[in-house]
Amino acid sequence: MPHPYLSIVIPAFNESARIEETLARVMECVNTRGWNAEVLVVDDGSSDDTAEIVQRWMRRYSRLNLVKNPGNRGKGYSVRNGLLQAAGDVVMFTDADLSAPMEEAERLMDAIEQGADVAIGSRWMDRTRQTIHQPMYRRFFGRCFNRLTRTVMGLPFKDTQCGFKAFRRPAAQVIFRLQRIERWGFDPEILFIARKLRYRIFEVPVTWGHDERSRISYLKDGVKMLEELALIRWNSLFGRYDEGIAAMKDTSGMVTPQVQQGPGATPVPISIRKAGQPSR
Repeated sequence: MPHPYLSIVIPAFNESARIEETLARVMECVNTRGWNAEVLVVDDGSSDDTAEIVQRWMRRYSRLNLVKNPGNRGKGYSVRNGLLQAAGDVVMFTDADLSAPMEEAERLMDAIEQGADVAIGSRWMDRTRQTIHQPMYRRFFGRCFNRLTRTVMGLPFKDTQCGFKAFRRPAAQVIFRLQRIERWGFDPEILFIARKLRYRIFEVPVTWGHDERSRISYLKDGVKMLEELALIRWNSLFGRYDEGIAAMKDTSGMVTPQVQQGPGATPVPISIRKAGQPSR
């Protein structure tokens, strides 16, 4: 099998009701667009048959892989676990509901080709691209949280939470090794780390449609995300990210662990380049 250019990571927790539709749409897009891509579904300790469904599909597609978390650890852990094991030159993650259609990945890949180290999908740069709008209360809380995040984290982006982001693999290997937040608040943390490392970050407008089956609770999860924003600032204040960066000076012994893969795939060593380009 040729070395993949693109790795698509899909975090999944109890997604048996829609994972087959998701895989059908993703694999059809990969095939019709002719992408040289692998797909990794990260099962976050599901109690339903999500993993079994993925394993059945793996018999049909050699580039479809299953990664299993050690129990339910959260979306942030799942994304990190998948991206650190991805072999593509460009690695990305997308939500299992495919609120941003898989075809929109070309917009992220174009940004990477234009010089970005990190390309983040945005629902708010071009609102005309929203096909199904969120209910008013979700829009209100989402925008309030995003404004608070931008203020507390010093992030200039219109949309920090969109679950549609891509990275050059070397940048991802650095950023996600420094990540500490394992649940919903990981998005602003990885952007905070990327800016700290002076990676080039491009925000890209993407087509997006709200899925009513979204599990996030703006009351319960919103409070938790606020706690995690404070924790990110706390970690930065006490130099924990700086300690992690210093520990990465010698990366010669870093090797990507094996994943449960389809036939013919092989693990690929990690190669990390140093950051140094300014973000924008």
